[in-house]
Amino acid sequence: MAAEPAINNGSSLRHASGNVLAVFILILIGLLSFSIRLFSVIKYESVIHEFDPYFNYRVTQFLTKNGIYDFWNWFDDRTWYPLGRVIGGTVYPGLTLTAGTLWWLLNSLNIPLTVETVCVFTAPIFSAFASWATYLLTKEVKGTGAGLTAALLLGMVPSYISRSVAGSYDNEAVAIFALIFTFYLYVKTLNTGSLFYATLNAMAYFYMVCSWGGYTFIINLIPMHVLLCIVTGRYSHRLYIAYAPLIVLGTLLAALVPVVGFNAVLTSEHFASFLVFIILHVVAFVYYIKGTLSPQMFKVAVTLVVSVGMAVCFAVAAVLVALVASSPTMGWSGRSLSLLDPTYASKYIPIIASVSEHQPPTWPSYFMDINVLAFLVPAGIVSCFLPLSDASSFVILYIVTSVYFSGVMVRLMLVFAPAACILSGIALSEAFDVFARSIKFQLPTIFDTSENEAGVLSSGSAGLQNDVVKANKGDDVSKDRPLKKGKKKEKEKEKDSAGSGSLKSRLEKRLLVLPFEASIIALLLIIFLGGFYVVHCVWAAAEAYSAPSIVLTSHTHDGLHVFDDFREAYAWLSHNTEVDDKVASWWDYGYQTTAMANRTVIVDNNTWNNTHIATVGTAMSSPEKAAWEIFDSLDVKYVLVVFGGLVGYPSDDINKFLWMVRIGGGEFPHIKEPDYLRDGQYRIDSEATPTMLNSLMYKLCYYRFVETDGKGYDRVRRTEIGKKYFKLTHFEEAFTSHHWMVRIYKLKPQKNRIRGKGKKLKSVHGPTVAEEVFTPVKLDLH
Repeated sequence: MAAEPAINNGSSLRHASGNVLAVFILILIGLLSFSIRLFSVIKYESVIHEFDPYFNYRVTQFLTKNGIYDFWNWFDDRTWYPLGRVIGGTVYPGLTLTAGTLWWLLNSLNIPLTVETVCVFTAPIFSAFASWATYLLTKEVKGTGAGLTAALLLGMVPSYISRSVAGSYDNEAVAIFALIFTFYLYVKTLNTGSLFYATLNAMAYFYMVCSWGGYTFIINLIPMHVLLCIVTGRYSHRLYIAYAPLIVLGTLLAALVPVVGFNAVLTSEHFASFLVFIILHVVAFVYYIKGTLSPQMFKVAVTLVVSVGMAVCFAVAAVLVALVASSPTMGWSGRSLSLLDPTYASKYIPIIASVSEHQPPTWPSYFMDINVLAFLVPAGIVSCFLPLSDASSFVILYIVTSVYFSGVMVRLMLVFAPAACILSGIALSEAFDVFARSIKFQLPTIFDTSENEAGVLSSGSAGLQNDVVKANKGDDVSKDRPLKKGKKKEKEKEKDSAGSGSLKSRLEKRLLVLPFEASIIALLLIIFLGGFYVVHCVWAAAEAYSAPSIVLTSHTHDGLHVFDDFREAYAWLSHNTEVDDKVASWWDYGYQTTAMANRTVIVDNNTWNNTHIATVGTAMSSPEKAAWEIFDSLDVKYVLVVFGGLVGYPSDDINKFLWMVRIGGGEFPHIKEPDYLRDGQYRIDSEATPTMLNSLMYKLCYYRFVETDGKGYDRVRRTEIGKKYFKLTHFEEAFTSHHWMVRIYKLKPQKNRIRGKGKKLKSVHGPTVAEEVFTPVKLDLH
């Protein structure tokens, strides 16, 4: 009896020290997640990356300067001229409000950071939060060891680093944390049946809705898991508490976000959640009457309930079908239809298909973005089945759905990465536990020391008891909480079977002991894989994903070369054009032009108006005179094109030109893609079609290009251009950057007939009369 308090005190001390060690490790993981994303600042400078982040930065500047109310009512007349854009009703405000709040808190604490600095470091900060959320989620599934491993893996996974480096100020910077945290609170509610966690889950879902359009993944994955639990006979009151408040409160909160509004109840992406909500209540009612009625009455009641439930479901389905039938896209958004049918965008919405991150990934991209985790995920899935609980079944469903969506759209590798890290963490933790236990049991035999043998075996048995508790945790939480009347009886049964149960579990664990040499080799292999993963992740963070798209570099035998043409061009626009001048370019560069040059643009990266974008694409695809007329009708003063033929920059407008043709041809049938192809091939050399050689895009990119080397050799297409010597009649070159990457042209004034010399006509009846004759004069400004 005296030994029991000592054992309890020892186990509690180990538990406390383990918690302290776990907190310390989590702090280190957070610091690692933050610091590995700073290579972009160290190698380059503190600057916003890519295209979309510049719009988010501009919106955050407006918020911090004018306040929240002006932000909600802001009508931006510098975008989508002449239509404009209502910013407060068309953006997901989560990122902007988060960064604005951080800036306000820091300035309240007398830490005078600029808005740009806060925006640059928002993503690294929330990557640490995402790692901690991953720990919490994985801990609910398989324990502390798996949670720490998964958090470490997520903090370094290249797929997440690619969208969360310092300067990547996009919605995903905070959305991935919100996604994982929402899943954690759902699983926590599922394990505990706590209404408090259910309320927090709805609040986390609301933050996710505010942050990213990918919230539809949550509102479809959780209903799928609830339906899976119902079908497999795992219904419990905890399942009801975890789901019902999320749908009711979460939908009401989601409708408060202006960009979502009534879409939270009217679009097809949300219908599955409502249908499962009805099914859940039917099942809950059946379980309720089962406990109150006799078996004969229960059969009658079940027949009645099922009949009424089926009638309600059919009525709801009829309403949904009516709503869906009224929409040409069946109530689905274009991006959602692209996920369900990967060929939909290429057939009907080329504007979506033209975005590079909407393309399906290649097999090497999986190895690049998740590396060795791809081989550990199957082992993690097997571990989740041993034993299968509500929490582990949710993780399995998460990985299955995310694998499919990541295979359809490369951007959704970002959703797949957390699931891969969770399952890989579970697999590594389980494997390390088995191998370490095998070594622990066999060390006493090898050293042949009886005293050490007794100590090791006693510590091993204590460790086994802890392992048994962890392993049985999933089974315990998957069962419904016992009624109060039966608690005492169950406690007595647990006391009677404690000794025999622990002995049986020790025997079962003893059977998992592997040979000593195999365990050593397996542990060394795990350490080697971990080291390889770390090296790959650091390389990806330092080299592959740290370079901002606005500042480019290249390494040659002459050393490092920096290409700062984009900022050079935007600075020229800002200092050499009027404030109200309109600039036309392809939509990729709209956000940057508005944010950095402070000039009005025709289209930008929001891509909400396909007709407006098609108009610009048609102008770029048309001959010079027709393009001038289109741009002049839009009050355009300057046209900006990006050209990489001189320095070998592949993401230029010539490589994007066919998408301009396809999008323009979708709205204006006279633009036909075959007219720009020679025997089905896209060419810019002497074999190019006359339509291609006379298009405005070709002329603006290759104007005076032959003067660079005398041949007009394009280093991206690796060929000499077809039309080398030509003059522009309706446009004039205004600016060309140092490396010819950005070229800006100004529209020439309208060619009205200019007053010329009049012929003198003699009048029979009097003096000479001069008749003014107007003759067109060709202006040659070059």
